[in-house]
Amino acid sequence: MSHASDPERSRETAITVRYWAGARAAAGTAEDVIEADATTGELTLADVVARVLELHPGDQMARTVGVCSVLLGDRPVGSQDPAQVVVRAGEVVELLPPFAGG
Repeated sequence: MSHASDPERSRETAITVRYWAGARAAAGTAEDVIEADATTGELTLADVVARVLELHPGDQMARTVGVCSVLLGDRPVGSQDPAQVVVRAGEVVELLPPFAGG
């Protein structure tokens, strides 16, 4: 089950999801901490996104996440299949919606 940010939760067994701009507004928080699988210590990016949507139900978050660029650490995920992207405990997923201007 997903868990919202908890300062006492170990980042070594969890994945941090950071929200930027419109994603932060839709989530109502700057980040969430999601427990990785207890056996493998990882989740797929598709699982991470599903848990984000469980934590923040509603159309606004679903629409926002659907247009976000995703970074895993400092690496862009790009067009990779989220079901094939492995996110390990201790890693950070960054959700960046499109920015206007420049």
